[in-house]
Amino acid sequence: MTKDFSQYSSIIERFRGQVNQSEFEANFTHATKSIAKTERFLLKMEIKRLAQPCTRLIDLRGHVDGECKAYEHDKRTHFLDDIAIKVYQDNVSAYGSYTFGVYEAVNNTENNFRVIYQREKSGDLAPAITKQNKPKVFEKLQYPAKFYQFGNYADRKEERMNFAIPILITLTNDITIEATSSDISVHGCRFKFNEPQKIAVDDVIQIEFTGLTQDFQFGQQSIFEYQVKNLEHEDNIQFIGVQRLLDKPKDGFKQFLAGYIQGNKRRYKINLDNTIAALQARSLEQFTLPKSNELPIFMEASAGEYAPRYALTSNNNQSTYQYWQDELKHNTLHCLVSSSRVERLLRAAKLGRSLTVYSFIHQSKGKSYFYTADEKQLSQDKGFMNQFIGFAASKPSFAVTLLTILSLDKAKAYSPLTLANTLPKKDEYLNLPPSEDIEQRLSRTPYVVVALDITDEQIRQEYAQLSFEDIQTSKLKSFGHIRLTSPPVVDELGINYRNQRIEPRFVYKTPVEVEADGVNWIGKSQDFSVSGLKVHLEKSAVLTKGEIVNVSFPNLQKITSSFELKSLPYEVMRINKKKNILNLRVHVEKHQHIGRAFFKVLIEKNKDKLTKDEYADMNPGLSKALRSIYAHTLNVPSLFIQTSGSRYKIESIGSSSNQLPLLNQMKALSDRPNHYNLYPLLNNQQAISLMSNTLKKLQSGDAPITDTLYISIKHESELIDSAVTTKLASELKTTKLRKMFIDKALNNGRFYCILVKLSRTDEPDMEHLNPELSYIGSYAIHRGKQIEQEIWSVAGVIQCFDITQEVILRHQLLLQ
Repeated sequence: MTKDFSQYSSIIERFRGQVNQSEFEANFTHATKSIAKTERFLLKMEIKRLAQPCTRLIDLRGHVDGECKAYEHDKRTHFLDDIAIKVYQDNVSAYGSYTFGVYEAVNNTENNFRVIYQREKSGDLAPAITKQNKPKVFEKLQYPAKFYQFGNYADRKEERMNFAIPILITLTNDITIEATSSDISVHGCRFKFNEPQKIAVDDVIQIEFTGLTQDFQFGQQSIFEYQVKNLEHEDNIQFIGVQRLLDKPKDGFKQFLAGYIQGNKRRYKINLDNTIAALQARSLEQFTLPKSNELPIFMEASAGEYAPRYALTSNNNQSTYQYWQDELKHNTLHCLVSSSRVERLLRAAKLGRSLTVYSFIHQSKGKSYFYTADEKQLSQDKGFMNQFIGFAASKPSFAVTLLTILSLDKAKAYSPLTLANTLPKKDEYLNLPPSEDIEQRLSRTPYVVVALDITDEQIRQEYAQLSFEDIQTSKLKSFGHIRLTSPPVVDELGINYRNQRIEPRFVYKTPVEVEADGVNWIGKSQDFSVSGLKVHLEKSAVLTKGEIVNVSFPNLQKITSSFELKSLPYEVMRINKKKNILNLRVHVEKHQHIGRAFFKVLIEKNKDKLTKDEYADMNPGLSKALRSIYAHTLNVPSLFIQTSGSRYKIESIGSSSNQLPLLNQMKALSDRPNHYNLYPLLNNQQAISLMSNTLKKLQSGDAPITDTLYISIKHESELIDSAVTTKLASELKTTKLRKMFIDKALNNGRFYCILVKLSRTDEPDMEHLNPELSYIGSYAIHRGKQIEQEIWSVAGVIQCFDITQEVILRHQLLLQ
């Protein structure tokens, strides 16, 4: 039974951290002279126990009434709230290090749910939390979040070692200044000036490594030329990144640095900032793109005309893709993004605007006829504009689609892993650049048009208020699209990170026998490629990833005598939970794999007869290339919901650009540098409560939950809570209330209407992330574990679409 020392809390508090002092024994004896000898001995042992070093990690997420965050001290990462951090720092200061006394004090703060429950149960509430003395609870005004940029994953060609030594810098004006290096590589260096100096990008400077020349000799040359590549400022400190200018093919200093870094990089630690930033952004991108709610359409140019060629689909945008199909399931995206509409989109893009398209589908004699009109077309005849939209809104197939066009940079099709030259051979397929054929296809694809369907019942009802009485059918027919006998071919490609196929795969079922360690299983192939195979077994197999199995094809053996299709070695790459579906890859030991040779011949001779599987690209790698390009053009902020104990937190934003109107506003509202204040999006408690309750029930395959936020931000008010007002669409129940809110917001400052779509995320594909995660973990194991924990904590993603332009246009039309 644990001894209760609560009655001696004042004595324990007085002597915390003093057990190693010479006067401890005398002072303790004097202070406890009235206590019985046995009690005094136990109390002394307790004080000494509390002063013993502790190695336990503290995680208060879900255990305290407060927001917990990572707090690092003495190479340990704890998860503490603000109150616990203050208690931790106070006790570490008293004890001199992290001890059991610190650990127990942090786990017994007043806002700890266990402490509160115990006090309530005993009826002994502390004055700070009694009803009479309960402090006033102020509204939270800061929701800090860090921004992560998608697609911008710069690859360092060589490792950088954290290395701080004194150096002498000679600037272009021959002034010599003392500085300190922060990291160093074979061909580069980063250093800092404590006071800003007159230096510019591309300047050629000279560096003398005085901290090294004291211990090492570099021959006659001790001063080296470098070129300035980047400049950064933090407070009054100036950071400069430089690259070595080499004149000689054989360079002694280069050889010295290569050997010195290789021999000391574990001592001084490799600079992992670049890899960590890339991994964090890449993981968030992986959660976002498969949940894309907008439909990226890649446009192909031919003879001065534009036509849709590829579409990236996901579960969330599949309804938009299917809307643009006729009764025969033929694609009709050319009706939405015609060549003439692309020209109007390009003109709108120069003004930073999107294009709103109104559409409906007329059914006649079992055939589908598409009608579309965009705001620019209709603005030429204001009277007919109202009639067309009102008529369209009366149809069950009415849709409102926002189109945005972006230039395509084919160089963005390749998103290499950082420090790719350190990858083991088994992971090289994750880092393959696009093939020449894919690059040729992309060279004919100058633009990507992003389509977002924003139609909901409220929008339909509001547009339906527009009268279409006496509509001229001749004008209406001019917006109908002719049914083409040969419509442009549009290839649908899925956004899928788990599909890392580098070869075409074909659906083919044939009996298969699998053997491992004398145990046999019977099954059928589901599909195959030259180097891979998917097998469905009749019974579960006791196999794990990485095992080598022997595969035989009895029926295929009957049709060939040129190949021995028995006991062919394959490696298990993936196995499902039921242990009856295997993904296999050829395992080559010494000689050519017979299975690979056989399937290669089989495919070449039967290309026209074989059926490609549903995920097979016409060209392997095309989906990955288009996905990478889309990541670079995704101008939609995404908020990431992470689990924190039994609660949720939102502390990360992801997008390809941070130069978006609402993001700029949220950055201006933040009290922390390089952070964004999500107050405009998260201050509505009704919305947050609805989100939390919904996410707990949501499955990853479910359709996203949609809502609309009306946001007003006053210019003149300095107080955030009075400057920002956020309402759900359901709180502004009528068109009149919405109009009043919009008018008031525009008169006092800025108005934003944000369409939010909440999705449950899939599990991360760690195979895609492990190369960089393993590299980080090899040099900073605690940091690697923390990042991995953060990756697995992502439970949901909220995409925030700015539909302000359409909302203002709609309410202007309703006033006419």
